[in-house]
Amino acid sequence: VAKGANVILGPGVNVHRVARGGRNFEYLSGEDPFLGSVLVRGYLEGAQSNNIVAVVKHWVFNEQETRRREESSNVDLKVAWELYYPPFQAAVEKGVDAVMCSYNRVNGVPACSSAEQFNVLKYDMGFKGFVTSDWGASSWSHVGGGLDQDMPGNGFNESDEDIDSEALPSSADESVVRILSAMYKADVMNNTACSPPNCEDYFLKHVSTPFHISLARRLAAESIVLLKNDGGLLPLSTATLKTIAIIGAAANASAWDPKGVGQSRDQSIDEGNKTKPTGWRKGDYYSGGGSSHVVGGHIVTALDGLWSHATALGFEIVASSTDDPAAGAAAAAKADVAIVVAGARAGGGA
Repeated sequence: VAKGANVILGPGVNVHRVARGGRNFEYLSGEDPFLGSVLVRGYLEGAQSNNIVAVVKHWVFNEQETRRREESSNVDLKVAWELYYPPFQAAVEKGVDAVMCSYNRVNGVPACSSAEQFNVLKYDMGFKGFVTSDWGASSWSHVGGGLDQDMPGNGFNESDEDIDSEALPSSADESVVRILSAMYKADVMNNTACSPPNCEDYFLKHVSTPFHISLARRLAAESIVLLKNDGGLLPLSTATLKTIAIIGAAANASAWDPKGVGQSRDQSIDEGNKTKPTGWRKGDYYSGGGSSHVVGGHIVTALDGLWSHATALGFEIVASSTDDPAAGAAAAAKADVAIVVAGARAGGGA
C-alpha cells in the first residue's frame, strides 16, 4: 500500500516436490499442503483487508524451474486433490481475487492453456476471480479456454476479430466480469495512489520500519529447525570448549544487488564449460533470484553473528571464509570444534 500498489503477485503456494526447485523460496507451503492451506489464509487476510488484489500462484504443479517451459508435470486427480490442490482450495475459500497460471505443462498441455485445470479451479473449487498468465507463459490464444488476462511477453495479442468470433464473445464477457469484480471488490477505482509512469516517488519510498525488521528477524529465527544433535554437542559451552572454527564462503557472503539489471536484460559470463549468471536471476543466500529477489538491507552474516555472540561468551574464533579445503582444514586444526556454513542459491527462470 505504501508503495502505491493495488495488486500483489502473491502468495505462492505450490507444495515443494523437487528439493532444488528454483522458486521454492517463494512458496509458503514447504512440503506440507496443510501448512500451505493455513498460511495462505493469513496472507490473504492481511493483503485483502488493505484493499490489495492478491494473486495466488502458480497454477498449477509448478515444481521446478529447470526447463520450465518444456517439462510436463504429470499428476492424476487423486494425488492432485490430496497433495497439490489444497493450498489453492484454501485460497479460493478465503476469497482470493486472482490466480496466476504457470510456465510448465500439465499432463502434456501448457498450464495456461489447460481447460481441464481451469475447470477444476473455476467450477470444481468455485473460484470467482480472474486467471492471469505469468509473463510470457501463454502459448496460444486462450480466451475461451479459461485464461482471463494475458500478461506481456508471449509475442501475440487477441485481435478484435478473435474476440468477435462466434466462439469467444461469451467467454470474453465472463473474463471482463471476473476482472472488474476483483477491481470493484478492492475499490481500485478509488484507492489507486498513482498511475504509471507517475509512480517513481512511491516506488523509491523507503517503507521498512523497525517493527517490520524485528518481526522478520524473529520469524526467521523461530523457523530454524535443529535436525540432529549427536552426543549432545549443542549448545556449545566454554566449560568444555575454547576455540571455534567458522568455515565456508557462505559464512561471510554479501547480498547480491543486480543494480538495475532487469528481467529482460539478464547477463551471464562463461567460466569454462559453465555459465555464471550476473543479472537478476543470480540471487544469494538470503533471497532467491528472479522476479522475487529482494536486496537485503540488514544482513548479519553467519560469521558476524557467530563471532559476536561466541566472543561475548568467552570463546576464541578462527575463521576461514572461503571454500578452499586446505584453508578449512587448517582452521579446523586450530579449534576444538568447527562450524561449517554451507548454502545453495536458487532462482526463478534458472
